[in-house]
This record gives sequence, structure tokens and C-alpha cells, in this order.
Amino acid sequence: MDSDFANEDLAPVTEKQKNWTIFNFFTLWVGMSVQIPTYMMASSLIEGGMNWLQALSTIFLGNFIVLVPMVLNGHVGAKYGIPYPVFARASFGVLGSNIPALARALVACGWFGIQTWIGGTAIHTLVLQLWPAAGLITGEVLGVGIIPFACFMTFWLMNLFFVWQGVDSIKWLETLCAPFLIMGGIALLYWAYMNANGITQVFQTTSQFETSSAFYQFFFPALTGIIGFWATLSLNIPDFTRYAKDQRAQILGQTFGLPTTMTFFAFIGVAVTSSTLVIYGEAIWDPIVLIQKFDNPFIVIFSVIAILMATLTTNVAANVVGPANDFSNLAPKYINFKRGGLITGILGIVMMPWKLLADPSGYIFTWLIGYSALLGPIAGIILVDYYLIRRTTLNLNALYQRDGVYSYSHGYNLKAIAALVLGILPNIPGFLVQIKVCNPHTVFEFLVPLYHYAWFIGLFIAGVSYGLMMLSESTEQVLDEQPAFG
Repeated sequence: MDSDFANEDLAPVTEKQKNWTIFNFFTLWVGMSVQIPTYMMASSLIEGGMNWLQALSTIFLGNFIVLVPMVLNGHVGAKYGIPYPVFARASFGVLGSNIPALARALVACGWFGIQTWIGGTAIHTLVLQLWPAAGLITGEVLGVGIIPFACFMTFWLMNLFFVWQGVDSIKWLETLCAPFLIMGGIALLYWAYMNANGITQVFQTTSQFETSSAFYQFFFPALTGIIGFWATLSLNIPDFTRYAKDQRAQILGQTFGLPTTMTFFAFIGVAVTSSTLVIYGEAIWDPIVLIQKFDNPFIVIFSVIAILMATLTTNVAANVVGPANDFSNLAPKYINFKRGGLITGILGIVMMPWKLLADPSGYIFTWLIGYSALLGPIAGIILVDYYLIRRTTLNLNALYQRDGVYSYSHGYNLKAIAALVLGILPNIPGFLVQIKVCNPHTVFEFLVPLYHYAWFIGLFIAGVSYGLMMLSESTEQVLDEQPAFG
């Protein structure tokens, strides 16, 4: 393939490779949704003051909202067979696409590190169960114990194994693990039901908000955080839908898989957490901490395997495929999918995820909302470009040409970059206040509340400003569809 902007992993997939069905996309979302952060999500909302129904409704609504850009962005993958960074070239330029690609990639590296640390913690639990003396070993690596770090690296290697085997192995992994993950969740719910004499405790939680105003002050930031949970995937979903048999496969598979699985597993999390209050006299929201209380070693081993499978299926699909392609887009001739995955893994270590997880209170309001403020504007730009400017018609060849219609100004679409900046700016004051860099009364105080709606604000401002700026763009930008790479 003779192009400086293409390699085997970035080129459009062949018709033979388009073999993902509704079932494959459904199992993909089961594999990605069944994870510890999902399990803990409803509990964190209840801890913030919601009752169980408010928490689960917020989770369902947030995932239903993010499903919309997920399906819309998935359209281009199914139609043209291209990954997300190549899709971004149409709006940002063949070189400018590295801006949204790397923005998405760096967030994924943080997520990769967090999930890998969670998986390593599960392995550490298993090690202590089988070899109690390991807990007596001293010494540290990068601020953590030698044994926990070794477990972290073991799980790191497990992730990289599947990356090295390619996307087909990830499809196989998701399909194989999905039934086991569903049964594991149901088994955990059954355990809670039997040991707590029912799960009525979960239905007895009452809302702690005395007024509707107090509720909505918490609801909107929480909703934005829930949307931010999958804001990354809503951008790079073409990395998967490029393998779809047709549009129906990606639309129905995602619709059946995303909001339903996320809400159901969040319910399991809050039900089991509420039951632990009855069983142990304290609310245990971390399943890894919970399994350490089990006396039966076989149950511990089964539980650890379930957590490892859940974390592995999430990590390799949600946090490696996207950034691997994004880093490949940076230098296609030198970085392929495997090398991009390796870069992701290395950065995941460098970010020291154990420090990211050191303050759970900042999970939704700092981490999730913070990067949604960055990714929302990107979603607004690429959606407006694809649906309103180009009416879903792209020049496939030009996406791989230095001097094609997507070269803009030396490879960069300055209008897209300007719209991105405009979409991010209103959320910066609120972010600075959230991370306690600035006092809310010292920096653009009237903008601070906007941070609670970061994803919505960024998407709207960037999308509208980009659309207005592109109205003057020559109609020559919209060319006939070319179905194959030539």
C-alpha cells in the first residue's frame, strides 16, 4: 500500500473481514461493561445521596445518551471500513487528526493503567490465598510493594498477549467470556440474596436530597460523569464497527449491549454492596475486598478468575485497540497496531495508576468529567462534519493522501482546531476549581458551574462553531463516495 498515511492496520478492511454480527457487538459490550468500575458506579451515586432507583436511572440515562454518538460514529466504520484516526482526518486534516487521536489515546492509557492495576490486585489476592507468606515480603517498586507490582506486571503481560495476537483474538476473547461474565454476576447476586436473607436492603435506601434543587445539583455532574465513562469509545467505536457485516449489526448489537448491561451490572453492584451491610456490618463496595472475606478457597479462586476475565475483556477492547490505532496514525510507516499497543502499555505504567486510584472521591467529578470536557468537543466536530457537512459521503482515497481534499492548510484544518479550543475553554475554570488549583471566586466565577455539564457544553459549542465556520468551505470538499482503497 503506497502511502505515507497508511499501513496494514489503518487501511480500510476488506469485505471478507467484515464478519462481526449483532451477537459479536452484544458480547463486546458485555465484555466491556462487566467490570469493577461499573460495579462500583451505583454505589458511588448512592453514597452521594441518591436512592437505588435514582442511581440506576441515572446510569441507564447516561449510557442511553452516549449510545447515540456511539451508533452515529459507528456508521462510518461499517460503511467505509476505516478506524477512528483515519475518520478524524476528514474533519481535522490528514496531519491534524493526530490532535483528536492522541487526546483520545492518552486518556485510554490512563484507563489502561487503572484497569491493569485492578487486575493485578485481583492476582495479588489469589497469590495471598495460595501463598500467605508473600504478604511478608518487603521492598517497593515505584512506591508500591514488590509483590503487588509483580502481580500488576503479570496482568500487564496478559493484556499485551491479546494485543499481539490482533483484533481477531479480542473478538474471540469477548465472545468466549461473555456467558461466563453474565453467569458470574448472577452467581454473585445469588450469594448476596442467600446470605443476607434477601436483597430488600437495597430497596430501602432513601434519597438524601431534601429539595429538587439539591438533587439536580448532584444529578447533572453525575450524569456527565456517566457519559464520560464511555466518551472515549463513542469516538473510536469505528475501530470495531469497521468489522461489522452491515449497519444493522452495529446498531442493534450496541443498542442491546450497552445501556442494558451497564445498568444490570450496576444493579448487581449496589445490591451486593447493600447486602454486605447486613452480612458483615459494613458496606463493602470493592469486590476485591469482598472476596478476601470469603472462607472457601474455591470460591475465592472462582471469584478472582471472574474479576480477571471481566477486567481483561474490558481492558484489551476499550483501552488498547483505540490508542494502538491512534499511535499508529502518528507515524504509520513505523508504528503498526502491535507497536501502538506496546506504547499504550508502557504509558499505562508511567502514569502510575495506583496514584490515580488513591483518591476514590475524585473518580467521577475529576477523572470522568475532566476528560469528557476534552472529548465532548471532538465528538461534536466529527459528527457535524460527517453528517451535516459531508452528508455521510467521504473521499476514501483522499483520506490517505498528503495533497488531497483533506490536506486543508498543510495537513491541518484550522477551523476544526479553533472549534476544539472554543469547546474546551468554557470548562477550564470549573476544572481548575475541581482539582483545587484555583478558588471558585477568583477565576471567571460565572463559568465554573458549566463544568458540571462539560460533555454537553463542549459538544454543543464545538459542533455549532465548527458548522458555522465550515459553511464557507468549498462544495468541492464533498466528493463522490469511493468504496475501496485505490
